[in-house]
Amino acid sequence: MKKTLYDYKDKILNLPLKDKYNKEELLINNFLVDKDESIEVYYAPHNEYINKNAKVFIVGITPGFQQMSTAMATARKYLEEGYSIEEIQYKCKEAGRFSGIIRKNIINMLDEIELNKVLEINSCNDLFGSRDDILHTVSLIPYSTFINKQNYSGHTPKLIKSEFLMKYVYNNFLNEYDSLENKDEVLLIPLGKAVEEVLIKLEKEELIVKGRILIGFPHPSGANVNRIKQLEENKSKMIEFIMKK
Repeated sequence: MKKTLYDYKDKILNLPLKDKYNKEELLINNFLVDKDESIEVYYAPHNEYINKNAKVFIVGITPGFQQMSTAMATARKYLEEGYSIEEIQYKCKEAGRFSGIIRKNIINMLDEIELNKVLEINSCNDLFGSRDDILHTVSLIPYSTFINKQNYSGHTPKLIKSEFLMKYVYNNFLNEYDSLENKDEVLLIPLGKAVEEVLIKLEKEELIVKGRILIGFPHPSGANVNRIKQLEENKSKMIEFIMKK
């Protein structure tokens, strides 16, 4: 069963009130959800709000530490101010979703493939602001996952071959996907090859609607030095795909 802010409210309130945390403050037993040898999964509160009316579904692997820190700081702040759990879940989603340079790179690449034109918005930056009513962001693994305390990238172990990690795809991601009101119309945007492989597997298993996956979108991490080259190589096919949707 998915862990939520209801389960971790008191533990988060034990954290100092601050804008960001370090790994020594968050990667502790209080927030450890699951473990398998060197893989550790820690609670993060920004994959709990679901926009069931979304038209664009951006799918990552797992929240990185920066996203985890942002979401935890947001939860801590609004718990202090007495907001309801439901309000805080939305605020954590709003603040934490692909926060930092990754969000900037996603927006730039989505505009490059002209998704903004298809959605009739000025820029895909609006998806994270005034038009977040048509966006839902999600991670295949809903909590922050680390290998030897480093962000898990979908490789070593390969996500699609890890029974331990794939259980989160089947037990959590698919539940969120199935809750969408218009699955036949949702554009699925996997961030990078590891996510793309999993979505294709789910499509073959007839667990997600066929023909809705945008193939070839690069992982937006600054560490992916090939993302601009990959975008250029796949750009025309991606534009053609989304123009038909």
